[in-house]
Amino acid sequence: MRIVCIGGGPAGLYFALLMKRRHPEHQITVVERNRPYDTFGWGIVFSDQTMEAMRVWDPETATEIEDAFNHWDDIELVFKGRRQRTTGHGFVGIGRKRMLNILQDRCKALGVELVFEHEARSDEEFPSADLIIAADGVNSVIRNRYPEVFEPDLQVRPNRYIWLGTDKAFEAFTFDFRRTEHGWFQAHIYKFDETTSTFIVETTEEAFEAHGLGDMDQDQSIGFCQDLFAETLDGHALMSNARHMRGSAWLNFQRLVCARWSHFNGRSHVVLMGDSAHTAHFAIGSGTKLAIDDAIELTRQFEIFGHDADQIPAVLKAYEAERRIGVIRIQNAARNAMEWFEVVGHRYADQFEPEQFMYSMLTRSQRISHENLRLRDPVWLENYERWFAARAGMDPGPSKPPPPMFTPYQVRGLTLPNRIVVSPMAMYSATDGVADDFHLVHIGARAMGGAGLIFPEMTCVSPDARITPGCLGLWNEDQTAAFRRMVDFVHDKTSAKIGIQLGHAGRKGATRVAWEGMDEPLDDGGWPLISASPIPYLPQSQTPGEMTRADMDRVTADFVAATRRAAEAGFDILELHAAHGYLLSSFLSPLTNQRTDEYGGDHANRARYPLEVLRAIREVWPDERPISVRLSAHDWAEGGNTAEDAEVFSRMFKDAGADLIDCSSGQVVTEAQPVYGRMYQTPFSDRIRNEVEVDTIAVGAISEADHANSIIAAGRADLCAVARPFLADPAFVLHEAAKIGYGGLEWPKQYLSARQQYETNLERAAAEAAGAKP
Repeated sequence: MRIVCIGGGPAGLYFALLMKRRHPEHQITVVERNRPYDTFGWGIVFSDQTMEAMRVWDPETATEIEDAFNHWDDIELVFKGRRQRTTGHGFVGIGRKRMLNILQDRCKALGVELVFEHEARSDEEFPSADLIIAADGVNSVIRNRYPEVFEPDLQVRPNRYIWLGTDKAFEAFTFDFRRTEHGWFQAHIYKFDETTSTFIVETTEEAFEAHGLGDMDQDQSIGFCQDLFAETLDGHALMSNARHMRGSAWLNFQRLVCARWSHFNGRSHVVLMGDSAHTAHFAIGSGTKLAIDDAIELTRQFEIFGHDADQIPAVLKAYEAERRIGVIRIQNAARNAMEWFEVVGHRYADQFEPEQFMYSMLTRSQRISHENLRLRDPVWLENYERWFAARAGMDPGPSKPPPPMFTPYQVRGLTLPNRIVVSPMAMYSATDGVADDFHLVHIGARAMGGAGLIFPEMTCVSPDARITPGCLGLWNEDQTAAFRRMVDFVHDKTSAKIGIQLGHAGRKGATRVAWEGMDEPLDDGGWPLISASPIPYLPQSQTPGEMTRADMDRVTADFVAATRRAAEAGFDILELHAAHGYLLSSFLSPLTNQRTDEYGGDHANRARYPLEVLRAIREVWPDERPISVRLSAHDWAEGGNTAEDAEVFSRMFKDAGADLIDCSSGQVVTEAQPVYGRMYQTPFSDRIRNEVEVDTIAVGAISEADHANSIIAAGRADLCAVARPFLADPAFVLHEAAKIGYGGLEWPKQYLSARQQYETNLERAAAEAAGAKP
């Protein structure tokens, strides 16, 4: 084949040498606009996984790169006058110039043609090429010729950064955070050869503008950074090798995603590789990793399909399908890390203590979890767990401290024994709203299973507030008595606390139970519906009536009466359901509230009625007992509420008396398109907790202790609500404690004989798994 690689960065060079090494008969040319052995930038970072792959695919290159590598295990944080260090992280770094020089030399040795100082403006410059690799960077000229094919989504991020170097050799990957009168600056610092370190300085656009950095030239910008980080630099200077750039050399990161990666231009196949196809923020140092992995995968697909030109379409299809999954995973982690640095000042740095700030920083990408930190540095993590336990009012003494999810939590007069909540889950099994033996067994089993707080399903405040005929209710004395029985069991037989979630179905009412047709309207026996606006939930659903002032007064009175009954029944906490498209939620979302009176329009008007209800129940709910509000923090639909709106509403609920915000999302409209994934709703909790400064409950795809410990330890939530795992395993919390080796959780005395056997079986399975490893 005739192959042309446009762009002489890691992607183009490494692919060229891999293909030439395997099939010397290929005619391969790399076209680079810069001079030979001339490059810009400082150091780059590799993962151990990528290095291992390079050893397999070209040992000669890998050996030479490893000889030039600098390896370090430690991460050091400089923050609020403290230096903290943790180990076991295993980074390797190399100078970008050294890396490219090694690849260039290897290409020459294998017979790859290198063409320098030629800027390719079009793929049509190479009409005889069978395959053209567009590896010409984030601003790819080749990609930009075919926007309708590749559909690039290029997003300019808000933070500014400048890529500098210093002749001080840092022995740890160092993060230095400095507060100025206009905001926070952070430096990302790592050594890449014996005498030189990369020194990236980053800040917000607001701080950049306030300090006048946009009006400075490069020398002035370098001087500013040198003065700001003088303590860490310890007399060493900062340097730039970007003199080719105009202005101050401060950049905005560009995040790139492409819908497609390949195209046939009529003569040649064109495929994107490296930064021309995707970018990953430097916060996790993965740009070069992605480029190398692209080159390896494309080569691997040629090995599978064959090195003939007629196999190119199949190769490119398989290459994109395989790589897209890995790229998305890295880009998601990089996005999490990038967004953490974009909001780090006002969300974390201002209020977090150094210990929790470091934990938050280490886990910012969500790729590193609590137990992963234990593998890396068990001493550091145990010290952090001890600090966290002390902050929660515990004194573990010399014994091993509890993981964060097993520390107590206090709000008003309520103290929970741990931070795992059984989320309200609809069972649709009540008769006339009355909880029966099923509900007693269902709730009782989960209370005995180790949860700190138990919620029955959403409890409706009136017969016409129900979702289905099988929903729980709290509008009469029979219902109150049934709930009192449930509450008494939880209090008498377990250490758990029990809450009640009050709600009104609104336009989502009068439907069949789930197993007979989720959200489908009842064929008969229904009741009239009300909502913020007369918009049916489904096309075939009943059209609700728009609530009048009289309706509002009646429903508020129903909430107040149910609240009094909940207090009488002995519930420890009350949650007001203002999420998922139910009645109160329908006022908050512009997709379901199209009113033109004082209850529609801006945030204050849309929240007016839900706030009226909250204030009314707060007046009659005992002062020592807390209230939470469940909120859809994102509608996941165009024109609907987003996290920004949720932040506004959370402030309002907090000011009206809410002690916690339960951060869910979606289910407001049927056209919602949530982006699912593990802990996918936790960022909403993180934002609300640390921007609004109100306690939060995280919920959504939290399915193991590692998730919960990571969330709570990092300050992303105060409690974690778990749903489906509890349906599969009522003893979920007891079992998760055993899986992570925590023995401090009390089992019901009736079940103690099973505990040792369960823990022994886990130990045996772990030993067998370890023995099976090569």
